[in-house]
Amino acid sequence: MSHATATPSRRRGKAPRRERTRGQRIRRIILWTLLVVVLAAGGTGYWLYSSLNGNIDGVDLDKAIGTDRPEKLPTSGTNVLVLGSDSRAGANAKLKTGNVSGARSDTALVMHIPEGRKQATAVSIPRDTLVTRPECTKTDGTTVPSAKRVMFNSVYSLAGPACVVKTVEKMSGVRLDHFMEIDFAGFKGLVDAIGGVDVTVDQAIHDKSSGLDLAKGTHKLNGTESLAFVRTRHGIGDGSDLGRIGLQQQFMIALLSEIKKQDLLGSPTKSYKIADSLTSSLTTDSELANLKALAEFGRSLKGVDPATMETIMLPVQYDTADPNRVVAAEPQATQLWKALRTGAEIPESAKKSPATGGN
Repeated sequence: MSHATATPSRRRGKAPRRERTRGQRIRRIILWTLLVVVLAAGGTGYWLYSSLNGNIDGVDLDKAIGTDRPEKLPTSGTNVLVLGSDSRAGANAKLKTGNVSGARSDTALVMHIPEGRKQATAVSIPRDTLVTRPECTKTDGTTVPSAKRVMFNSVYSLAGPACVVKTVEKMSGVRLDHFMEIDFAGFKGLVDAIGGVDVTVDQAIHDKSSGLDLAKGTHKLNGTESLAFVRTRHGIGDGSDLGRIGLQQQFMIALLSEIKKQDLLGSPTKSYKIADSLTSSLTTDSELANLKALAEFGRSLKGVDPATMETIMLPVQYDTADPNRVVAAEPQATQLWKALRTGAEIPESAKKSPATGGN
Protein backbone atom coordinates (compact mmCIF):
# COMPACT_ATOMS: atom_id res chain seq x y z
CA MET A 1 0.00 0.00 0.00
CA SER A 2 1.45 3.37 -0.94
CA HIS A 3 1.62 6.10 1.68
CA ALA A 4 2.44 8.93 -0.75
CA THR A 5 0.40 12.06 -0.11
CA ALA A 6 -2.00 12.93 -2.91
CA THR A 7 -1.89 16.54 -4.16
CA PRO A 8 -4.46 18.30 -6.34
CA SER A 9 -3.73 18.19 -10.05
CA ARG A 10 -3.15 21.62 -11.61
CA ARG A 11 -2.83 20.49 -15.20
CA ARG A 12 -5.24 22.01 -17.70
CA GLY A 13 -8.17 19.80 -18.65
CA LYS A 14 -8.09 17.65 -15.53
CA ALA A 15 -10.26 18.14 -12.49
CA PRO A 16 -8.32 18.61 -9.29
CA ARG A 17 -8.23 15.64 -6.94
CA ARG A 18 -10.37 15.92 -3.88
CA GLU A 19 -8.35 17.20 -0.93
CA ARG A 20 -8.59 15.51 2.43
CA THR A 21 -10.68 17.37 4.96
CA ARG A 22 -8.97 18.84 8.00
CA GLY A 23 -10.44 16.08 10.15
CA GLN A 24 -9.12 13.40 7.82
CA ARG A 25 -5.67 14.92 7.83
CA ILE A 26 -5.64 15.08 11.61
CA ARG A 27 -6.75 11.47 11.98
CA ARG A 28 -4.13 10.36 9.49
CA ILE A 29 -1.21 11.88 11.37
CA ILE A 30 -2.37 11.92 14.98
CA LEU A 31 -0.49 8.74 15.86
CA TRP A 32 2.63 10.09 14.17
CA THR A 33 2.56 13.47 15.91
CA LEU A 34 5.01 12.60 18.63
CA LEU A 35 7.49 11.09 16.19
CA VAL A 36 7.32 14.13 13.88
CA VAL A 37 7.74 16.56 16.77
CA VAL A 38 10.79 14.91 18.25
CA LEU A 39 12.53 14.40 14.92
CA ALA A 40 11.90 18.02 13.91
CA ALA A 41 13.59 19.19 17.09
CA GLY A 42 17.02 18.12 15.86
CA GLY A 43 19.46 16.90 18.49
CA THR A 44 17.04 17.43 21.36
CA GLY A 45 14.35 15.65 19.38
CA TYR A 46 16.62 12.68 18.75
CA TRP A 47 17.34 12.48 22.47
CA LEU A 48 13.62 12.54 23.27
CA TYR A 49 12.90 9.89 20.65
CA SER A 50 15.72 7.69 21.94
CA SER A 51 14.54 8.19 25.50
CA LEU A 52 11.00 7.07 24.71
CA ASN A 53 12.25 4.24 22.54
CA GLY A 54 14.47 3.05 25.38
CA ASN A 55 11.51 2.99 27.76
CA ILE A 56 9.96 0.01 25.98
CA ASP A 57 10.98 -3.51 26.99
CA GLY A 58 10.73 -6.18 24.31
CA VAL A 59 10.41 -9.96 24.46
CA ASP A 60 11.30 -12.20 21.51
CA LEU A 61 8.31 -14.56 21.53
CA ASP A 62 9.62 -16.89 18.83
CA LYS A 63 12.87 -17.37 20.73
CA ALA A 64 11.14 -17.77 24.09
CA ILE A 65 8.32 -20.04 22.90
CA GLY A 66 9.89 -21.90 19.98
CA THR A 67 8.25 -23.08 16.79
CA ASP A 68 5.52 -25.21 18.40
CA ARG A 69 2.82 -22.59 17.97
CA PRO A 70 -0.64 -22.44 16.37
CA GLU A 71 -1.01 -21.40 12.74
CA LYS A 72 -1.53 -17.73 12.01
CA LEU A 73 -4.98 -16.49 11.05
CA PRO A 74 -6.04 -17.37 7.49
CA THR A 75 -7.00 -13.71 7.08
CA SER A 76 -5.22 -10.40 7.66
CA GLY A 77 -6.71 -10.22 11.14
CA THR A 78 -4.57 -9.87 14.26
CA ASN A 79 -4.68 -11.33 17.76
CA VAL A 80 -3.06 -9.44 20.64
CA LEU A 81 -2.69 -10.52 24.26
CA VAL A 82 -3.00 -7.52 26.60
CA LEU A 83 -1.74 -8.05 30.15
CA GLY A 84 -2.06 -5.81 33.19
CA SER A 85 0.56 -6.81 35.76
CA ASP A 86 0.15 -6.23 39.48
CA SER A 87 3.79 -5.88 40.52
CA ARG A 88 4.05 -4.65 44.11
CA ALA A 89 7.57 -3.34 43.63
CA GLY A 90 8.87 0.19 43.05
CA ALA A 91 6.27 2.84 42.28
CA ASN A 92 3.50 0.28 42.57
CA ALA A 93 4.26 -0.22 46.26
CA LYS A 94 2.61 3.16 46.93
CA LEU A 95 -0.65 2.03 45.37
CA LYS A 96 -3.42 0.07 47.09
CA THR A 97 -2.66 -3.21 45.35
CA GLY A 98 -2.33 -5.45 48.37
CA ASN A 99 0.60 -6.87 50.33
CA VAL A 100 1.46 -9.86 48.16
CA SER A 101 5.02 -9.81 46.84
CA GLY A 102 6.02 -10.53 43.27
CA ALA A 103 3.84 -9.93 40.24
CA ARG A 104 0.89 -11.58 38.53
CA SER A 105 -1.09 -10.94 35.36
CA ASP A 106 -4.01 -9.30 37.13
CA THR A 107 -5.82 -8.56 33.86
CA ALA A 108 -5.65 -10.60 30.66
CA LEU A 109 -7.46 -9.80 27.42
CA VAL A 110 -7.22 -11.53 24.06
CA MET A 111 -7.93 -8.78 21.53
CA HIS A 112 -9.12 -10.07 18.16
CA ILE A 113 -8.94 -7.47 15.39
CA PRO A 114 -10.60 -8.98 12.30
CA GLU A 115 -9.78 -8.47 8.67
CA GLY A 116 -10.91 -5.00 7.65
CA ARG A 117 -10.00 -3.54 11.08
CA LYS A 118 -13.55 -2.36 11.83
CA GLN A 119 -14.85 -4.06 14.97
CA ALA A 120 -12.60 -5.63 17.57
CA THR A 121 -13.47 -8.30 20.13
CA ALA A 122 -11.93 -8.51 23.60
CA VAL A 123 -12.01 -11.82 25.48
CA SER A 124 -11.24 -11.61 29.20
CA ILE A 125 -9.63 -14.58 30.90
CA PRO A 126 -10.50 -14.69 34.63
CA ARG A 127 -7.32 -14.76 36.66
CA ASP A 128 -8.69 -17.53 38.92
CA THR A 129 -9.16 -19.89 35.97
CA LEU A 130 -7.46 -23.27 36.43
CA VAL A 131 -5.34 -24.06 33.37
CA THR A 132 -2.64 -26.43 32.19
CA ARG A 133 0.68 -24.59 32.10
CA PRO A 134 2.98 -25.90 29.34
CA GLU A 135 6.71 -26.34 29.82
CA CYS A 136 8.34 -22.93 29.54
CA THR A 137 11.81 -21.43 29.44
CA LYS A 138 12.44 -18.49 31.77
CA THR A 139 14.55 -15.48 30.82
CA ASP A 140 17.50 -16.93 32.79
CA GLY A 141 17.42 -20.07 30.64
CA THR A 142 15.97 -22.40 33.28
CA THR A 143 13.01 -24.63 32.47
CA VAL A 144 9.66 -24.54 34.23
CA PRO A 145 7.94 -27.94 33.92
CA SER A 146 4.38 -28.28 32.73
CA ALA A 147 1.66 -28.51 35.37
CA LYS A 148 -2.08 -29.06 35.46
CA ARG A 149 -4.69 -27.14 37.43
CA VAL A 150 -2.64 -24.04 38.15
CA MET A 151 -4.17 -20.58 38.52
CA PHE A 152 -3.88 -18.62 35.30
CA ASN A 153 -2.44 -15.51 36.94
CA SER A 154 0.32 -17.53 38.64
CA VAL A 155 1.93 -18.33 35.27
CA TYR A 156 3.25 -14.79 34.92
CA SER A 157 4.88 -14.67 38.36
CA LEU A 158 6.54 -18.06 37.92
CA ALA A 159 7.73 -17.95 34.32
CA GLY A 160 7.11 -14.49 32.83
CA PRO A 161 4.97 -13.06 30.01
CA ALA A 162 6.22 -15.34 27.25
CA CYS A 163 4.92 -18.33 29.22
CA VAL A 164 1.55 -16.59 29.57
CA VAL A 165 1.46 -16.23 25.78
CA LYS A 166 2.34 -19.90 25.38
CA THR A 167 -0.30 -20.93 27.93
CA VAL A 168 -3.04 -18.97 26.15
CA GLU A 169 -2.00 -20.38 22.78
CA LYS A 170 -2.09 -23.94 24.12
CA MET A 171 -5.47 -23.54 25.80
CA SER A 172 -7.09 -21.76 22.85
CA GLY A 173 -5.27 -22.88 19.71
CA VAL A 174 -5.20 -19.17 18.78
CA ARG A 175 -1.93 -17.73 17.45
CA LEU A 176 -1.09 -14.52 19.29
CA ASP A 177 0.64 -12.15 16.90
CA HIS A 178 1.59 -9.63 19.58
CA PHE A 179 1.43 -9.02 23.28
CA MET A 180 1.43 -5.83 25.35
CA GLU A 181 1.85 -5.53 29.09
CA ILE A 182 1.39 -2.44 31.26
CA ASP A 183 1.91 -2.39 35.01
CA PHE A 184 -0.25 -0.63 37.59
CA ALA A 185 2.04 2.39 37.97
CA GLY A 186 2.04 2.98 34.23
CA PHE A 187 -1.72 2.56 34.08
CA LYS A 188 -2.20 5.23 36.75
CA GLY A 189 0.24 7.59 35.02
CA LEU A 190 -1.45 7.15 31.64
CA VAL A 191 -4.89 8.06 33.00
CA ASP A 192 -3.51 11.13 34.78
CA ALA A 193 -1.65 12.18 31.62
CA ILE A 194 -4.85 12.24 29.54
CA GLY A 195 -6.75 14.14 32.23
CA GLY A 196 -8.94 11.33 33.57
CA VAL A 197 -11.56 8.96 32.16
CA ASP A 198 -15.36 9.19 32.38
CA VAL A 199 -17.26 6.13 33.59
CA THR A 200 -20.91 5.59 34.47
CA VAL A 201 -22.00 3.14 37.17
CA ASP A 202 -25.56 1.91 37.54
CA GLN A 203 -25.20 1.33 41.26
CA ALA A 204 -23.09 2.75 44.08
CA ILE A 205 -19.77 0.99 44.65
CA HIS A 206 -18.12 0.96 48.07
CA ASP A 207 -15.05 -1.25 48.32
CA LYS A 208 -12.72 -0.80 51.29
CA SER A 209 -10.18 -3.22 49.80
CA SER A 210 -9.58 -1.19 46.64
CA GLY A 211 -10.47 2.17 48.18
CA LEU A 212 -13.19 2.83 45.62
CA ASP A 213 -16.19 4.85 46.78
CA LEU A 214 -18.53 5.92 43.98
CA ALA A 215 -22.15 7.02 44.01
CA LYS A 216 -24.48 5.95 41.23
CA GLY A 217 -23.94 8.07 38.12
CA THR A 218 -21.12 9.39 35.92
CA HIS A 219 -17.66 10.17 37.30
CA LYS A 220 -14.35 11.37 35.88
CA LEU A 221 -11.76 9.12 37.46
CA ASN A 222 -8.13 10.08 37.99
CA GLY A 223 -5.32 7.55 37.87
CA THR A 224 -5.64 6.32 41.45
CA GLU A 225 -9.43 6.05 41.21
CA SER A 226 -9.18 4.26 37.87
CA LEU A 227 -6.80 1.73 39.34
CA ALA A 228 -9.25 1.10 42.18
CA PHE A 229 -12.10 0.81 39.65
CA VAL A 230 -10.49 -1.99 37.62
CA ARG A 231 -9.40 -3.82 40.77
CA THR A 232 -12.74 -3.64 42.61
CA ARG A 233 -14.30 -6.98 43.34
CA HIS A 234 -15.93 -6.76 46.78
CA GLY A 235 -18.14 -3.82 45.89
CA ILE A 236 -19.77 -5.35 42.82
CA GLY A 237 -21.67 -8.55 41.97
CA ASP A 238 -20.92 -11.59 44.11
CA GLY A 239 -17.57 -10.26 45.27
CA SER A 240 -15.61 -12.62 43.04
CA ASP A 241 -13.11 -11.93 40.27
CA LEU A 242 -15.90 -12.54 37.74
CA GLY A 243 -17.76 -9.40 38.82
CA ARG A 244 -14.62 -7.32 38.38
CA ILE A 245 -14.21 -8.34 34.74
CA GLY A 246 -17.28 -6.37 33.69
CA LEU A 247 -15.78 -3.21 35.20
CA GLN A 248 -12.44 -3.87 33.52
CA GLN A 249 -14.10 -4.23 30.13
CA GLN A 250 -16.19 -1.09 30.68
CA PHE A 251 -13.14 0.92 31.68
CA MET A 252 -11.01 -0.38 28.80
CA ILE A 253 -13.55 0.92 26.29
CA ALA A 254 -13.82 4.27 28.09
CA LEU A 255 -10.02 4.63 28.19
CA LEU A 256 -9.58 3.82 24.49
CA SER A 257 -12.36 6.23 23.57
CA GLU A 258 -10.75 9.01 25.62
CA ILE A 259 -7.34 8.47 24.05
CA LYS A 260 -8.85 8.47 20.57
CA LYS A 261 -10.57 11.84 21.06
CA GLN A 262 -7.56 13.56 22.65
CA ASP A 263 -6.22 16.57 20.72
CA LEU A 264 -2.65 15.29 20.61
CA LEU A 265 -1.92 17.25 17.44
CA GLY A 266 -2.69 20.51 19.19
CA SER A 267 -0.56 19.69 22.23
CA PRO A 268 2.88 18.18 21.55
CA THR A 269 3.73 18.54 25.24
CA LYS A 270 0.71 16.46 26.18
CA SER A 271 1.62 13.94 23.49
CA TYR A 272 5.05 13.48 25.01
CA LYS A 273 3.64 13.20 28.54
CA ILE A 274 1.22 10.49 27.46
CA ALA A 275 3.88 8.65 25.46
CA ASP A 276 6.36 8.82 28.34
CA SER A 277 3.78 7.52 30.85
CA LEU A 278 2.81 4.67 28.57
CA THR A 279 6.23 3.58 27.32
CA SER A 280 7.84 3.76 30.77
CA SER A 281 5.69 0.86 31.92
CA LEU A 282 5.18 -0.95 28.63
CA THR A 283 6.50 -4.36 27.62
CA THR A 284 5.72 -5.76 24.18
CA ASP A 285 6.88 -8.48 21.85
CA SER A 286 10.11 -7.53 20.08
CA GLU A 287 8.32 -6.66 16.83
CA LEU A 288 6.47 -3.78 18.54
CA ALA A 289 9.25 -2.69 20.90
CA ASN A 290 9.95 0.67 19.24
CA LEU A 291 7.98 3.86 18.61
CA LYS A 292 7.86 3.47 14.85
CA ALA A 293 6.42 -0.06 15.04
CA LEU A 294 3.90 0.98 17.69
CA ALA A 295 2.81 3.98 15.62
CA GLU A 296 2.40 1.81 12.52
CA PHE A 297 0.36 -0.71 14.49
CA GLY A 298 -1.80 2.02 16.01
CA ARG A 299 -2.30 3.56 12.58
CA SER A 300 -3.55 0.22 11.25
CA LEU A 301 -6.25 0.25 13.93
CA LYS A 302 -7.57 3.75 13.27
CA GLY A 303 -10.80 2.32 11.83
CA VAL A 304 -11.63 0.44 15.05
CA ASP A 305 -14.23 2.28 17.13
CA PRO A 306 -13.87 1.42 20.85
CA ALA A 307 -17.59 2.16 21.32
CA THR A 308 -18.48 -0.81 19.11
CA MET A 309 -15.94 -3.22 20.59
CA GLU A 310 -17.49 -6.49 21.69
CA THR A 311 -16.39 -7.59 25.15
CA ILE A 312 -16.74 -11.21 26.18
CA MET A 313 -15.61 -13.19 29.19
CA LEU A 314 -14.18 -16.64 28.56
CA PRO A 315 -17.11 -18.95 29.41
CA VAL A 316 -16.29 -20.54 32.79
CA GLN A 317 -17.96 -22.58 35.48
CA TYR A 318 -17.03 -23.10 39.11
CA ASP A 319 -14.61 -25.95 39.70
CA THR A 320 -16.25 -28.92 41.39
CA ALA A 321 -13.21 -29.63 43.58
CA ASP A 322 -12.55 -26.01 44.55
CA PRO A 323 -15.52 -23.59 44.37
CA ASN A 324 -13.12 -20.65 44.74
CA ARG A 325 -11.70 -21.42 41.29
CA VAL A 326 -13.22 -21.65 37.83
CA VAL A 327 -12.53 -23.80 34.78
CA ALA A 328 -13.34 -23.27 31.11
CA ALA A 329 -16.96 -24.24 30.38
CA GLU A 330 -17.53 -26.60 27.48
CA PRO A 331 -18.55 -26.61 24.71
CA GLN A 332 -18.80 -22.80 24.92
CA ALA A 333 -15.06 -22.14 25.32
CA THR A 334 -14.17 -24.37 22.38
CA GLN A 335 -16.75 -22.60 20.21
CA LEU A 336 -15.35 -19.20 21.18
CA TRP A 337 -11.71 -20.06 20.43
CA LYS A 338 -12.65 -21.73 17.16
CA ALA A 339 -14.39 -18.55 16.00
CA LEU A 340 -11.28 -16.49 16.75
CA ARG A 341 -9.02 -19.01 14.98
CA THR A 342 -11.05 -19.02 11.81
CA GLY A 343 -12.24 -15.42 11.76
CA ALA A 344 -15.84 -16.62 11.92
CA GLU A 345 -18.67 -14.88 13.76
CA ILE A 346 -18.80 -15.83 17.43
CA PRO A 347 -21.99 -17.79 18.17
CA GLU A 348 -24.23 -16.44 20.91
CA SER A 349 -23.92 -19.70 22.83
CA ALA A 350 -20.16 -19.11 23.16
CA LYS A 351 -20.76 -15.79 24.92
CA LYS A 352 -22.61 -17.28 27.87
CA SER A 353 -20.79 -18.19 31.06
CA PRO A 354 -22.45 -20.68 33.45
CA ALA A 355 -20.56 -19.17 36.40
CA THR A 356 -22.36 -15.85 35.95
CA GLY A 357 -25.70 -17.26 34.85
CA GLY A 358 -25.35 -15.84 31.33
CA ASN A 359 -23.17 -13.18 29.70
